[in-house]
Amino acid sequence: MKKLLLAICMALGAVVAQAQSTVTIYGILDVGYIGNNYKGVANSATTNQTTSSFGQSAQSPSRLGFKGSEDLGGGTSAFFTVETGLTPASSTASSWNNRQSFVGIKQNGIGEFAVGTQYTPVFNSLVLTDPGKLNDVVGSVLFPTPSQPYGNTGSAPYAAPSSSSGDTDAFTVRTTNTLTYKSESVNGFRVGAMYTLNNQNQTQTSSTTGGITNYNGYGLTATYEYEKLLVTAAYQALKSYQSAATLTSPTPAIWSSAGGGVNTQDNQTYIAGTYDFGILKAYAGWVNRKATDTLNSSYYASRSAQQIGVRGFWTPSIESWASIGNGKVTAYGAGQPTANFVGYQLGSNYWLSKRTNLYAIFGSTQTNTIDVSANGYGVGVRHTF
Repeated sequence: MKKLLLAICMALGAVVAQAQSTVTIYGILDVGYIGNNYKGVANSATTNQTTSSFGQSAQSPSRLGFKGSEDLGGGTSAFFTVETGLTPASSTASSWNNRQSFVGIKQNGIGEFAVGTQYTPVFNSLVLTDPGKLNDVVGSVLFPTPSQPYGNTGSAPYAAPSSSSGDTDAFTVRTTNTLTYKSESVNGFRVGAMYTLNNQNQTQTSSTTGGITNYNGYGLTATYEYEKLLVTAAYQALKSYQSAATLTSPTPAIWSSAGGGVNTQDNQTYIAGTYDFGILKAYAGWVNRKATDTLNSSYYASRSAQQIGVRGFWTPSIESWASIGNGKVTAYGAGQPTANFVGYQLGSNYWLSKRTNLYAIFGSTQTNTIDVSANGYGVGVRHTF
């Protein structure tokens, strides 16, 4: 009898343990002294602007997140992530900036599916291959910050990046209403896919209200790792359509996570690789984006850039990186002016522990078509939890 009761208790314990879920609270707090010097503000070569402040998020966007998983048995599990941006140097700690929020199912041997607001394939590939680890100081041509004046030829070829989406003029960072798939690694090879869908059809009551409003897109990614080598490629195509809209500007509005542009086809490609030599890891990447107005294909904005860099530890506590790149922007068609730009960045970390580091970053960008440039720096402390 005692053996039977013991067996029943053990079985019940296994069921309860299986039904339990794990929840993790995580985040980043990044604060420091940040400065910028811009020449060519508002596309005027004679206008300069200098800023300096005790700010935040020069190295990494400050954030607060919750993630968890539940074992459903049979190699199946459920998972979720909810993440908001933080502004530790501001009077408002956070206005609930939706960085990520999704729920998914994972099956061992198949991969995982998730639905919600998520990072795009290009962004996920860049996370693996950016020597500056996606910091927010000027200088990177693959991940330009909103302040970088790339290609301003009289009218900015891209809409202003959204503070909530984090989008840059190089690619779309995240999308809402998105289904994603990520495979498991098989002999070092992984693939992924994205499909975003947000359609609305109303009875059209006038030439400017009602009708069809669609935001659709897809993306694909593939990554291969073999010993010290990593190679990744990603492509995403995002399209917006509004039947009631009329052409009001030759500049195509850019498709973004906040709702997208109007009648725009936005194609983005990223190819990159890294090789770890031991003391240094080498990086190389190329990004291309072309947004075309679907009402008139002669109206478009195109941006391409390539970058190389290195990153490594000089001592167990001191880490440094450097990158340099160039590219060009063409707007409104082949007969329009082209802006060529260059950028470089230097940075270093002093690791006080596995979770806390001091950092110093300097970056610069210039265009050789018009007299527009930006220099930026950040010195601060970052803590992860």
